[in-house]
Amino acid sequence: MNQYVIGVIVSNVSGVLSRVSGMFTRRGFNIDCLTVGETEASGFSRITVAFKGDDEIKERILKNLEKLHDVKEVEVLRKEDTVIRELLLLKVRNSPQTRQDIMSAVEIFRSKIVDYSTESLVCELTGETSKIDAFVELMKSYGIMEMCRTGMVAIERGQNCLKTR
Repeated sequence: MNQYVIGVIVSNVSGVLSRVSGMFTRRGFNIDCLTVGETEASGFSRITVAFKGDDEIKERILKNLEKLHDVKEVEVLRKEDTVIRELLLLKVRNSPQTRQDIMSAVEIFRSKIVDYSTESLVCELTGETSKIDAFVELMKSYGIMEMCRTGMVAIERGQNCLKTR
């Protein structure tokens, strides 16, 4: 099975996200990641969806998304032509015994500490999913207290742009 990332431009109106996610549910497709945000164009939002499947499933998803009201543009984002990033906020236990090791890991991963207390450190990290996963795995041994991830956002490299028609 391949993982696909799709960019979807939709009207920024109530119910659009529900219709998009509902289409996946009704058809029995699983969403691995879904993010939504405003675009540079007033009145439109961009949805990034990641899912696993074969080419037949991908084509069915594309066709079904294109049929939805308020969906303006749908495009498969090829990984080699796309910048894909995630954001992680991770709170890890802080102790004098582990502090220096955590600080070294933060530096190696090009993360940064955005909150510091004697009991915890909050680290911020952006990058590809594999980088985020590796950092989380490393931090487990220090005691992850809490974490949240944005899910992936994706934008094509170069002149290609996903815009409304």
